[in-house]
Amino acid sequence: MLQMKRILVRHHPTASLSRRIRNSLRFSSSVIVDHHTIRQSDHQKQQQRKNIPDDGLTLGDFVQSGQTSASSNLAGIIPSQDLSFHIKTYGCQMNVNDSDIVRAVLLQQGYREAQEESEATIWLTNTCAIRDKAERKVWQRLHTLKKRKKSNQIVGLLGCMAERLQSDLLKENMADLVVGPDAYRDLPRLIGELTDAQDPIAQAINVQLSLEETYEDIVPVRDKTSSNSAFVSIQRGCSNRCSFCIVPFTRGQERSRPFESIVNEVQELVEVNNLKEVVLLGQNVNSYHDRSDAALAARPLAITPSLSNSGFRNRTKRPTVGGYTFVDLVEAVADISPELRVRFTSPHPKDYPHELLHLMAERPNICNQLHMPAQSGSTTMLKRMKRGYSREAYLELLESVHRIIPDVALSSDFIAGFCDETEEEHADTVSLLEHVEYEQAFLFAYSMRNKTHAHRTMDDNVPAEVKQRRLQELIDMFRTKVQEKNERVEMGRLRLVLVEGEAKRQAFPGAGTWHGRTDQNKRILFEVPSTSAGSVEAVDEDYAWSLFKQKLTSNSISDMPPASRSTIRPGDYAVVEVTEIKGHSLRGRLLWKSTLAGFSKIESSLMSTLGPDQLAGFKENIR
Repeated sequence: MLQMKRILVRHHPTASLSRRIRNSLRFSSSVIVDHHTIRQSDHQKQQQRKNIPDDGLTLGDFVQSGQTSASSNLAGIIPSQDLSFHIKTYGCQMNVNDSDIVRAVLLQQGYREAQEESEATIWLTNTCAIRDKAERKVWQRLHTLKKRKKSNQIVGLLGCMAERLQSDLLKENMADLVVGPDAYRDLPRLIGELTDAQDPIAQAINVQLSLEETYEDIVPVRDKTSSNSAFVSIQRGCSNRCSFCIVPFTRGQERSRPFESIVNEVQELVEVNNLKEVVLLGQNVNSYHDRSDAALAARPLAITPSLSNSGFRNRTKRPTVGGYTFVDLVEAVADISPELRVRFTSPHPKDYPHELLHLMAERPNICNQLHMPAQSGSTTMLKRMKRGYSREAYLELLESVHRIIPDVALSSDFIAGFCDETEEEHADTVSLLEHVEYEQAFLFAYSMRNKTHAHRTMDDNVPAEVKQRRLQELIDMFRTKVQEKNERVEMGRLRLVLVEGEAKRQAFPGAGTWHGRTDQNKRILFEVPSTSAGSVEAVDEDYAWSLFKQKLTSNSISDMPPASRSTIRPGDYAVVEVTEIKGHSLRGRLLWKSTLAGFSKIESSLMSTLGPDQLAGFKENIR
């Protein structure tokens, strides 16, 4: 006999519904499933027509095409039993932010978050589909959960992999709940259907992509371990449609979150949580453009900045007048506090107008670090990838960046072995890595994703062993150049570090080791002295300022008062001297506790005026 079970397929967000409407929707979307196919029986179609009330309403009357507030969208959806959830997140920072949104949605509706997976009733996995390797990790996890799962537990798959595979996950019986990136508001209702005491369904899915959803009215509930830095989503989706990329098909078209909601969220994080660093997130973050009604009313004639240079082009037509641009947003966020570091990722090289670069140069709290994802160093390959620029245009942009922001650090993405890649095209990529000397690089062998332009029109014809050989050559060049550049640029420099706390591995025998990140986003381990009470102390900023001025007028410090000291904690800024280079990581020694604004003042007005001997003496005396 054919084994059957009922599932709920949802391709839309819904508000709180009466029981009569819920039944109508349930019957209109129930299907019969065996383990290999999904089909709808003639008998069930007749039953649907009988159970849908003849009141003139259709399914479309219950589908929301626009945005609604979180409260109205979720009101009245209360767990039918005491349920707990646990989220495991794979992939990019956007997925981390999405997990924070999921956490907020579920906690608001009375669900509890279990700190340990074994204690949870609902196991949620937020997934990445950008590469095959990322998906294999998730498949391994799903097989493990399937073996461990008890009858009262729910396995839920969220995010990009859920959007890519959709009902295939249900056919394989690997998940009870499949929810795409734009349907997280629907989670409480879908879980409620799965756990309905009277008439539970077997599986539920909502993978509808939205043209409008940005979750701007949901305040993310962040992991308590990341209190000093936060990811804030400003944009969802992507419209670039590069040949190799699946993001437009898993996250939909690009849309920007309202300007005011972003600024308000960051303001609250700074005022309430004492946030010290914010990372603005988007798939093409620097193409942000809020053209909501409120934005157009506030700035109807604002001109959108041009592309990076004349060698770049947009693949879609974009409005050029009205609303808030990325430059406006970065400036507004930087204005919230002079002690707030501002970063952003992931950008596209085409959207770096000079206005943005000059703003970064002028504001000490906008970090001197830019991600410049090249993907390839070959103009012919870039054309096949549909990137919208040439090697020459990319290098011209980097020349502008270095001229305007001299102390900038650059990172990039590269793909080895894309379709039809020749040895000459690969050599162009190796030479770009050699020429630019990136401080960080994310290097991957190409894995074809279905639905993409490459999947439809090209052959994945570079052998696996050739991909791996080319990838290793890219890795070797990056490692060689990053070591050389850091030895040349970083040794002996004084860097402002946002302290993250004690390092897992102790790098300095006989002393404590803490770690943090520089303005250039380089990880640095540094030796710390500790007091008898176990706390970490450093010279305070006022003493450092006085010592600088003393060194300018006299090499003698005999008349200087004893150094005053302050306790260093995670989330503080500290000045560290770089003493050793380990590839793209640094090691150093703690000099003094600082503020962001204070270090900027010392760096710009005093540090550049000290001669080499004076600076060396200062470093020695500051301890």
